[in-house]
Amino acid sequence: MMVLPIIVLGGCVFLPVTTTEYDAECDITKRHMVLKPHQVEAFVGCQDEGCAALLVLAGAVTATSVVISGSVAVIGEAVYWLEAKRQCRNR
Repeated sequence: MMVLPIIVLGGCVFLPVTTTEYDAECDITKRHMVLKPHQVEAFVGCQDEGCAALLVLAGAVTATSVVISGSVAVIGEAVYWLEAKRQCRNR
């Protein structure tokens, strides 16, 4: 039962992506940073113990990408928030 989420997430990496939206109140375009999952084709042609090792490695890669990309997204979101506040105040 616990293997299913690992298999589903095991072939993914998470990358920060910048999106934009218009803020009519301040008349500016705000930027936001979000995490987007990207599927990695890692399980093609694996067998027996090779699949188990690949599954553990894929889980470690997924966890690492979430931590690193999540940190980048949090810092980027803070910078974008400060930028939007400054731009809004200047109008």
